[in-house]
Amino acid sequence: MAVDMERIIQCIKEGDQDSVQAQLQEYNIQYSECFFFNVEEKERRKSLAAALIRFIRMQLQPGVLIVCLRSLRILSRDRQALAPLVTDMALLTLARYGGITSFPLTLEEDRDIELYTYVNNVDISAIDVQNDTKSGPRAELNAAAPAATNIKTDTDSPSMHAATAAVTITKTQTQSSPNAAPCAETFPSIHDGKAEDVDKTDRHAKNAKGTRSGSHHIDANSNAESNTMEALTEHDCTNTRPDAHSVLTRGKRDSGREREEEDEEGQDEREVWRKEAMKALCNIIYNSQKAQERASILRLLSGLSERLKKGTQAPEPSSSQFYELRLLFLLTALRPELRAQLHQERGVSMLTTALEQCLEVQWGEEYEVLIDPTARPVSKEVSQRAMEILKTLFNITYSVRRQKPDEEDAALYRHLAAVLRHCLLLLCDGEERTEELQGHTVNVLSALPLQCLDVLLSVRLSEGSREWEGVNMDCVHTLLVFMQKRLDRGQKEKLTPVLNLLMESSRAHKETRHYLRQQILPPLRDVANRPEQGPTVRGQLVRLMTHVDTDIKYCSAELLFVLCKENVSRFVKYTGYGNAAGLLAAWGLLSGGSRVGARSAVGGQYSSDSDSDTEEYRQAKGRINPVTGRVEEEQPDPMEGMTEEEKEEEARKLINMFNRLSHDNIIQPMGVTTDGRLAPLSGQLRDCTLEEERESEGGSEEEID
Repeated sequence: MAVDMERIIQCIKEGDQDSVQAQLQEYNIQYSECFFFNVEEKERRKSLAAALIRFIRMQLQPGVLIVCLRSLRILSRDRQALAPLVTDMALLTLARYGGITSFPLTLEEDRDIELYTYVNNVDISAIDVQNDTKSGPRAELNAAAPAATNIKTDTDSPSMHAATAAVTITKTQTQSSPNAAPCAETFPSIHDGKAEDVDKTDRHAKNAKGTRSGSHHIDANSNAESNTMEALTEHDCTNTRPDAHSVLTRGKRDSGREREEEDEEGQDEREVWRKEAMKALCNIIYNSQKAQERASILRLLSGLSERLKKGTQAPEPSSSQFYELRLLFLLTALRPELRAQLHQERGVSMLTTALEQCLEVQWGEEYEVLIDPTARPVSKEVSQRAMEILKTLFNITYSVRRQKPDEEDAALYRHLAAVLRHCLLLLCDGEERTEELQGHTVNVLSALPLQCLDVLLSVRLSEGSREWEGVNMDCVHTLLVFMQKRLDRGQKEKLTPVLNLLMESSRAHKETRHYLRQQILPPLRDVANRPEQGPTVRGQLVRLMTHVDTDIKYCSAELLFVLCKENVSRFVKYTGYGNAAGLLAAWGLLSGGSRVGARSAVGGQYSSDSDSDTEEYRQAKGRINPVTGRVEEEQPDPMEGMTEEEKEEEARKLINMFNRLSHDNIIQPMGVTTDGRLAPLSGQLRDCTLEEERESEGGSEEEID
């Protein structure tokens, strides 16, 4: 049986808290997993949302307040009925209940006209009468603790009467439409406290595919933040039944999860309503561009930052911190000016501290995090908070990669890189969650200035460490294994960040390059197969060199090229000229040699040691086809038995055919210029005149006659 929303609104206007609680509990149960709403009920949902916003500004019993906030969270999923929830009063009220109490702007009470637009048919006189019993419009703000409730006051969260101070400011000009930022993975929306990955293909194209780039390398949640789609069942949202709605099919992230009410048993009521308010805010910000603009103008970010700073100073984080971090991620992902603001307000330092607290980091020597080999895997809750922090860190750092940091910033980024190294080596509760945490970590590492990543190799060797040339290679090996897993699973769209990170680390640190070359490009022994064949890492990377995605193509080629010390002949040896020709042409290296200059200026200083060949390669070297990169079977000579005159005649015919194709613009003959690039041959083949062609054709006809 469908819940009567008009009856709920009537109970709200009568101020009957018990009836409101009973009605809303039934509503919440019925719509707890609903994400596709009946269009015909849109106006009723708007009225209910508006009435609830007014209602929670009253003095309510804690249980009633929690139920109301849970209903608002459900209503916040419907993008078509968000109008009452994107008003300043609604946003600030929810922010206050979420624990965001620091607002630098002076607030005015009861001036949000937009909210009343959606309650024209709702008699709110009963609500106003109760408020009018106070002495004046400011009485609610200055009232003492509620006498009729068991609500405790707290400086970090609103009491039932103090929440009424969360109202609107005078409207200002809204800002222009923002461009979505790259993020570590896809942008998730919060429903029932679960992270639902939403299909944002266009935005994901700009996502964390690697910010270490020239013109061919771009970011990642995007890609920042991101990857696994929840299974959504298509439903008809325009069903003529007034109570029709559609339910989200439970995906793998939701399976086995206990009901939210059961999870919240025993929790402080204040923490429960904080979480519900933050969930609703996350949904509203994600679903509404206007809400994003208003949140920026209302400076919610400043209050949220203050809340998180207080959390990092507490012995342990609050249970609502995950949703605070999620809201911070959404604000920085969707509003460019907020990314800049958080970065200027030392957000990197704050988030690094939060990450240290989340992972309980223990420091050894400078820039060295101690790792306990006996520690238990990181729990799901901790890893979720860490990933939200990492996604936000990527949002505010991806633009600093090409900036030269000063001494203070360099120390900060090195400190962060040391914590990120710890994240890479952590084991989470489940292999999938471990890889997800590593993916977000790689995104942030790829956004940091390259000169600050030396701390990844500066850790002392310990028992069980991977050592190469006296350097600890645990971090590099973890990145290599991470890349291999994504290659084996065909997750090509997620490869760009780690490919860029390995490439630039190899260019800057010879120990890294030597280790990766030994793992990826060992001395050639198999010369019977093409370079792109086989399950090896080398074979998979060579196959990516001809991928349709230009970013993946260039990133994989760059990594192999750097491992070959940017030497063309060595690069062709390991990849085959056929796979490398297009990239060499783009780089201006068709004439051979080594690439020097701007693209290899950062740390691209290579030793002059020669490439050691195996005995198998030396024996077969003369028979290797440089185009295919393997030993080809001997083919019969097509000109065997022909005289020199016949060979010249065949060559002339071939030139004439190319000339005709070029004259008809079917092909364009190209040649290699002195700077190693392709350029048109400027009519060199067209010097063969039509008269010469006719003579040649005439001579052929006479021979036939």
